[in-house]
Amino acid sequence: MSVHGATDELGAGAIGRLLLRYSLPAIVGMTASSLYNIIDRIFIGQGVGASAISGLAITLPIMNLAVAFGAMVGVGAAVTISIRLGEKNAADATFILGNTVFLNVVISIAFSIVVLGFLDGILRAFGASSDTLPYAREFMEIILAGNVVTHLYMGLNNIMRASGYPKKAMAATLLTIGVNVVLAPLMIFGLKWGIRGAATATVCSQITGLAWVLLHFVGRQSSVRFERGCFKPRVRIIKDIISIGMSAFLLNVCLCLIMSIINLRLVKYGGDFAVGAFGIINSILMFFAMVVLGFTQGMQPIAGYNYGANQWHRVREVFRFTVVAASCVTCTGFLMAECIPELISRAFTTSRDLTELSTEGMRIVFAMFPLVGFQMVTANLFQSIGKVQISILLSLSRQVLFLIPALFVLSHIFGVKGVWASMPASDLAATVLTLIVLKNQVKKAPATARNPQVRSCR
Repeated sequence: MSVHGATDELGAGAIGRLLLRYSLPAIVGMTASSLYNIIDRIFIGQGVGASAISGLAITLPIMNLAVAFGAMVGVGAAVTISIRLGEKNAADATFILGNTVFLNVVISIAFSIVVLGFLDGILRAFGASSDTLPYAREFMEIILAGNVVTHLYMGLNNIMRASGYPKKAMAATLLTIGVNVVLAPLMIFGLKWGIRGAATATVCSQITGLAWVLLHFVGRQSSVRFERGCFKPRVRIIKDIISIGMSAFLLNVCLCLIMSIINLRLVKYGGDFAVGAFGIINSILMFFAMVVLGFTQGMQPIAGYNYGANQWHRVREVFRFTVVAASCVTCTGFLMAECIPELISRAFTTSRDLTELSTEGMRIVFAMFPLVGFQMVTANLFQSIGKVQISILLSLSRQVLFLIPALFVLSHIFGVKGVWASMPASDLAATVLTLIVLKNQVKKAPATARNPQVRSCR
């Protein structure tokens, strides 16, 4: 396919086929990544112990905070490039690519230096005990040392997908996972590095993935590639990237806050094992969320391009397809969590207490999960077409407006069960708000956005 063909098809190809073509690589990559995270926790739980799983769960707020900065740049750049390609503005797309590298290097190094300087205090603030602190510290020291590699890989992989090369983006992800799967058991069990081995394997695999994407962007076959002068900071482009990526940033910052609150409430009412149970539940939750996110990443370049090209009917059509697909995924997660939670929990640990806590929590946490697909897709749609404020509202509604109050109120009344129950309660409330906002935006949209029979002139 030619350079122009890789992007022009976004405005003319069949929506269902395009969504599958762009989503499948992202789904395969993200599902494989989530599966690896699950397998990694199984390795740690079976090979290091239940306390190590709890220590790993303590690191989730810091991991989310690191991802927040990477997502702000990566998602913002990917959406901006999609829109610029739809507008046939290749020059801006090149500068977006270069400025993405600049931002990722500066932000990731600064983040690592600050967090490493206060690591023990931060981990204790997030709920680490004397038993779990050593595991959490060992893991994060390695992860933070390789943070610049992680950010560069995430950002460039997002741009590769958004600029018309989803299969190459998938191949990069599968490459990192393959390296990780080989190195992790070798380092955890063979070299007996324990949880430090799991972190080292992760960083090594991402170095491999980064090399892959860098080779793509120096080649002439790419529709967007590195050119002389593209790395020079440009205020206008940086502002565009950050403003559009702010929704993803705030979402992950809120996830950091939420994870820390959840950990602290679980430590208070259930101890370290309750935190470990959340680590297990969150692994399963994120697996299905990543599949949905794969669909939204497939939707993003299609919606962004057609929005830039003023083809409203195609934006509406890809949204409808994505909601149906995402809802099927979340319904599957709901059924598994309600029917076989004990079987899932036992795969992670031999501890009876941890298994019981995980089983009970999983059933409650997934109670409203079928609604989550629609809520995630709608928030990502507004991000994909550059409507940042609406995307931020919908992305943060579950995490800030509803989940935080529910965590404090319900845990105070019901203890650990209240922590679990706060999550489906916020899922329900956020979905209702999303329906209201979507209905209001459809009323304000042009006739071409409301009626698929009315086609805009180009």
